[in-house]
Amino acid sequence: MELTALFLSRLQFGFTVAFHIIYPSFTIGLAAWLTMLDALHLATRRPTYRLLFDFWLKIFGVAFGLGVVSGVVLAFQFGTNWSELSRMSGPIQGPLLSYETFTAFALEASFFGIMLFGRPRVPPWFYLFSTAMVALGTTLSAFWIMVNNSWMQAPVGYAMENGIFVPTDWFAIIFSPVVWVRFPHMLLAAYLTGAFCVAATGAWYLLRGKFTAEAHVMLRMGLYLAAVLVPVQLFVGHLVGDYVHDRQPVKFAAIEGRWHDEQPAGEVLIALPDPAAETNRYELKIPVLGSIIGSMSLTSKEVGLTSFPPEDRPPVLIPFFAFRIMVGCGLVLLALAWLGSYLSHRNRLAKYRALLWLTFFSFPLPFIATLTGWFTAEVGRQPWTVYGALRTADAVTPFLTTRAALISLLVYCAVYSFIFAFGTFYIYRLLRAGPAGRLVLAPTAATPNRPMSIANEPASPELVAGE
Repeated sequence: MELTALFLSRLQFGFTVAFHIIYPSFTIGLAAWLTMLDALHLATRRPTYRLLFDFWLKIFGVAFGLGVVSGVVLAFQFGTNWSELSRMSGPIQGPLLSYETFTAFALEASFFGIMLFGRPRVPPWFYLFSTAMVALGTTLSAFWIMVNNSWMQAPVGYAMENGIFVPTDWFAIIFSPVVWVRFPHMLLAAYLTGAFCVAATGAWYLLRGKFTAEAHVMLRMGLYLAAVLVPVQLFVGHLVGDYVHDRQPVKFAAIEGRWHDEQPAGEVLIALPDPAAETNRYELKIPVLGSIIGSMSLTSKEVGLTSFPPEDRPPVLIPFFAFRIMVGCGLVLLALAWLGSYLSHRNRLAKYRALLWLTFFSFPLPFIATLTGWFTAEVGRQPWTVYGALRTADAVTPFLTTRAALISLLVYCAVYSFIFAFGTFYIYRLLRAGPAGRLVLAPTAATPNRPMSIANEPASPELVAGE
């Protein structure tokens, strides 16, 4: 493949977005988890909830900071590498990104400091309110980004004036039906990422025989939440597939690995697509199922890739395999969540060390599912930046040299790799230290071996030992 400024710019943006999305997909769910923990502690006064809150707050702070740092450069690339996109779509994308600043960033900036340092200085109810506002801020940030991206996937509410996208109906842009299936899909992915990271951490502690009281709470809450949300996510994912089927048929054909029109259409479970020959190698296919999935019909005609000019087709291999990896991760997580929740409800989960190991090793799967879902959506949209209206080749900065694009790509890769390595190592250190019992170290006269904040409940052995 020839190294052109266009290809390197796409690679750079894809790399930085893929790196950045790891952190919001974690912190959005974690912020909601922290709000739940603080509400439970305020309602029940159980020390375990407070202990877990303080523990996960430190991890949230690090991941949140890394997400901000890794996301700042994305906006710069609109000017350096994609100036034509910025010039043409600025009247729409500019306000949408500003709305994110005025809502999400304002909430996070106003209440994040209270969340980190303000507990001794504000009433408990206001601290819970601050935590909820940070969670709302992270959610609103995801919302505005998804509105922006969904407009690029299915542009509505605009008119072209002198080669510029001009908004004509903000209500149609913000409340597009595409937004209201893609945003819940992304939000659920973030919640599931947080749930499985929490559950995996609990399984890790149980396998090590440490922080057992807190580990049981993490494991049970994480698995219970996942057991409910994974089926909902699968259903919402089907709704996303419906919009792709109706609005982006060439992407749908690439995802399905369908080269020729079929009536009724089969469903390709696995194959090796061969774009040169316009066929699939080693294909495993179920008859009729493709029509059922695509149109809820036993006889519908489903379009194939050869119905579109080659220059309008996306690269087939990436969306085809990325989609199957995403769905595979979802099914594995569903099995773990349901089986783990059943055994946890029967108080038998700790006896099944193999399942604990599987739960521990499941923590990368939500991240992989999120990334492959984005690969499916974004690569499948090619060759368009604004679908059907602006080609990617026409969105790149004019006169951008290959040398400049290559240098910036290498610099970004080096800096991001350092940030990722440092952040991952530091979060690992926090996880390894665990939720040590250091809430309030001054003992009461009646309970000299117990922190004051938990005088009414037996502390776990690790809490007393300060491990």
